[in-house]
Amino acid sequence: MARISRRSNKPTSKRQTSVSTRQGRAGQHMIIDGYAPSQMIEDLRKYQAELEIQNKALRYSQQEAEGASERFATLFSNVPLALMVVDEEGLVLASNAMALRLFQPLESDAPLNFLLPFVGQEHTDEVAVAFSSAKQEGTSEVHEVAFLAGSRGQFTGDLHIARIENPLDELAHFICAIIDQGPLLAERAALQESADVLRQRNEDLLLSENRMAAIINSSLDAILCIDEKQCITVFNPAATALFECPADQAFGARLGQFLPDVERALDNGTVPAQAMLGEFTATTLQGKQIFVEISVSMERRMRTRAPLRSLDATGPARRGQHAAHGTVTTIFARDLTARKLAETQRAALETQLRESQKMQAMGTMAGGIAHDFNNILSAILGNVELAKQDTAEDASALISLREIEKAGRRARDLVRQILTFSRNEPPKRTPIQLAEVVQETARLVKVALPPAVDLQLLLPDDLPSVLADATQVEQALLNLCTNGFLAIGNQKGSVTIELGQADIQLPSSDRIGVPPGHYVTVRVRDTGGGMSEATMQRIFEPFFTTRQVGQGTGLGLSVVHGIMQTHQGAIDVQSELGQGSVFTLYFPATRQAPQAAAEPEPVQDVEGRGRHVMYVDDDQALVFLVARVLSRKGFAVTTFTDPHEAQAALQAQPQHYDLLVTDYNMPGFSGVDLLREAKRIRADLPVALASGYVTPEIEQRALQEGASALIYKPNDVNELCETVQRLLAHHDPVH
Repeated sequence: MARISRRSNKPTSKRQTSVSTRQGRAGQHMIIDGYAPSQMIEDLRKYQAELEIQNKALRYSQQEAEGASERFATLFSNVPLALMVVDEEGLVLASNAMALRLFQPLESDAPLNFLLPFVGQEHTDEVAVAFSSAKQEGTSEVHEVAFLAGSRGQFTGDLHIARIENPLDELAHFICAIIDQGPLLAERAALQESADVLRQRNEDLLLSENRMAAIINSSLDAILCIDEKQCITVFNPAATALFECPADQAFGARLGQFLPDVERALDNGTVPAQAMLGEFTATTLQGKQIFVEISVSMERRMRTRAPLRSLDATGPARRGQHAAHGTVTTIFARDLTARKLAETQRAALETQLRESQKMQAMGTMAGGIAHDFNNILSAILGNVELAKQDTAEDASALISLREIEKAGRRARDLVRQILTFSRNEPPKRTPIQLAEVVQETARLVKVALPPAVDLQLLLPDDLPSVLADATQVEQALLNLCTNGFLAIGNQKGSVTIELGQADIQLPSSDRIGVPPGHYVTVRVRDTGGGMSEATMQRIFEPFFTTRQVGQGTGLGLSVVHGIMQTHQGAIDVQSELGQGSVFTLYFPATRQAPQAAAEPEPVQDVEGRGRHVMYVDDDQALVFLVARVLSRKGFAVTTFTDPHEAQAALQAQPQHYDLLVTDYNMPGFSGVDLLREAKRIRADLPVALASGYVTPEIEQRALQEGASALIYKPNDVNELCETVQRLLAHHDPVH
């Protein structure tokens, strides 16, 4: 660097001027542009020192950069994550050992040159968008991406993308980290399954406790529980009546206050864990002596138990807090003075048991034959419909075909009645207003109303809602109204449906067969000929009827009885010969508000337009029928009686079919098995399951496996075609 010398502006003396002049003359040749060489050398030395310092700094920076590069390479290679360096065109520039183990488990697997081919088709677009976002924002993430992993098949992982600054290259570079989520997802699924099992066990426990409370509260025998100190902890309503003592006053009292001899027998320690002790003298709260039959049951408690909750808040059987350890003794006391009444009740229970066994046998029989029988009916009704279409309007054969169709539909309705009666399943209960159900039933009843019979409705306002299945309630009312019409016959009369509400308390609740509480009532009153006492004892038996052969199946009132049992309600009947009959339905009231009904989807005219339907059923008659029906509507149909052959055809041409309809019950390889395989082959293929015996379990399993719909057999030709078209419309790309 050149350095400019500075001169003073002060005036100089003559001596100074002279000296300067001499010096200037002596060293005139050593001055270069006003800059002395000695000063230049000094400045050059300083500059050289600065350069040496800068060189040291550069060498240090180079060493640091080389060290950082080595550390990055070590970290990149050894980090327990799958890492890759990818450019914006998807080219894999570098990958560590973890990435190679994930995507190339074997040497024969495809090389990891580009990332996108290893991404599942369903996530390719999402990953591409993530790279674009990372280029703009710097980072991006995609969770639960399906990756192809060579011979391993595939795995699910989270993709983390970070842009690498690369000013020397026009292409953007990214570092990608892939975290295998397979173990986490498996653990999550296992935890969810465990939670479901625990929840189900808790629900079962609660149900068991509620059942126990209901048994204790409804028992005709007095039930007392005592702790290890002989203090009463449970005192049911029957004990309250027997010992004439309120439950609150009995809790905490010693057993000897009511059963002194039993207390002494228990103190002796000779009573076994389960024993019938025999007859004892008991004492009521007022001191009156009564004779009872005593049995005991002892249970060792090892931990604290919560109080047992009752289903009836007005008169519960209660239990106080037990000690952590000790023996709990349950005492059953039966009033021997009411032995004859007990025998009568036992006979009634035996009758109920026989009825229950009949219903169970009917359910077993119906479930076993319903599917095959409905297949036969479907073939009959379907072929009749096709024959009608092929028969001229003036042909005499058309009359016969219509009679066959009428008989087939009667058989179909009969099977439905049998299934409704026999199914031991809870209804789909939701909050509803019974007035709306009654009005809807009345519209259906008026269609078949005899000319001489008048239908009257008495529907008061402000009735509470009930938890009920509207379809089943409607069926019960239809059966009761039909029963009333048949009872009136050709005479002039009326059937009245009246809604009301009632508070049912003991002993009326025991007679009706419902727990005490508030109920909404539906009374169906007819002016028919009434019933005798003997008839009233049997009206709820399956197939029992007093009508002539061909005028009734004897299942109508049995169905009503079954519906009320599943609704936790009851049916009561009052009748006299010549005075008509009154059937009263009791539905437990609820405070829940009714839900708005969903609007049904309109069904358009059926047009196949060449869409391809695969139909699978082991019944050759149904396969032949469905092929003809759908072909006439413009569908392309491929049928199979062997589900294995259907699977092979679908495997060979997965995109060749627009819809799969398969029977549920097929030996060896069910419709659910075929559904599962079809979804594996082609996940977006709509699949419908058809069955002649549909239960909530079957429906739930089908939907869980991915079924688009459940088709009920037997269905007529138009119903089948409409169902097929509706399923195709939902999965049509145009829609």
